[in-house]
Amino acid sequence: MVAEPYPSASLTIADHLARRWIWTVSAIVFLAVTLLSRVQLPAPAGMDVHLFAKCNAVINSLVSGLLICGGWAAKSGRWRLHQRLMLSALVLSALFLVSYILHHLFAGNTRFGGQGWIRPVYYGLLLSHILLAAGSLPCILFTAYRALSGKYPEHRRMARWVWPVWLYVSLSGVAVFWLIFPYY
Repeated sequence: MVAEPYPSASLTIADHLARRWIWTVSAIVFLAVTLLSRVQLPAPAGMDVHLFAKCNAVINSLVSGLLICGGWAAKSGRWRLHQRLMLSALVLSALFLVSYILHHLFAGNTRFGGQGWIRPVYYGLLLSHILLAAGSLPCILFTAYRALSGKYPEHRRMARWVWPVWLYVSLSGVAVFWLIFPYY
């Protein structure tokens, strides 16, 4: 199969402005998640406070599927499909972030009740998930910016390590949900 031509650049933002925007958005998201995790609001009467956690698992599963399909599309040279899949994954990840914040606002933190060998497995998975999720946002945004601005060689260099990290964060989020779910 012959690869399609790369899509035309759809962003014409100067690099210094894009860097400023990406770091600002990343800092705001990090601060929002950090600060709002310390706040708990009373849930509306009759609301399942873990509804958003269930939504998060579904969203993360969909993001994982989109990332896998997006990786396949890139390897196949189907650039327009790749672009649509990856932008969909980005939009769903933003929706996940809103749902994640809402879950913690209404439900607070849930303590893991597992004992024995599963306990260090859970906390190791959770720690790697949190650290990589926090650190990957600016990398994901820079990778998307490079593609959307037509800087494909730079995009490819970054995507080779950003894509597997993003996929791991997405999949590990689902695994963390299934491990903590019995303790909701």
